[in-house]
Amino acid sequence: MGKRDELIAKYAADLTNKCGMTPDLDLLTKVTIGCGPAIYDADAETVASSSPDELETVRRNFLIRKLGLTDGPELTDAIEAAIETYGRSERNKYRAVFYYLLVKHFGKESVYA
Repeated sequence: MGKRDELIAKYAADLTNKCGMTPDLDLLTKVTIGCGPAIYDADAETVASSSPDELETVRRNFLIRKLGLTDGPELTDAIEAAIETYGRSERNKYRAVFYYLLVKHFGKESVYA
């Protein structure tokens, strides 16, 4: 089992145990691959949900550029919903899991088809 497979297994466990959902492993794998080398970097592999700059980066680079969404208050609402689902007190919010939650929230699985 390679490093990426180990990370995907860890992310699937987070979705099951911390987010209370059964992950779509095919979609989770594609989202993880889409994160690129960030998943291997200790700082970049997580989303600092208490940092306004980090959340703006998620909004701009992932929601608007990657998913093709139009900027508006619903993006902030979705980010907040993902934080709540993951657990506001959960310190390590893995980027791939966070992005997976946002893809599911907006029904944008087709971006990864």
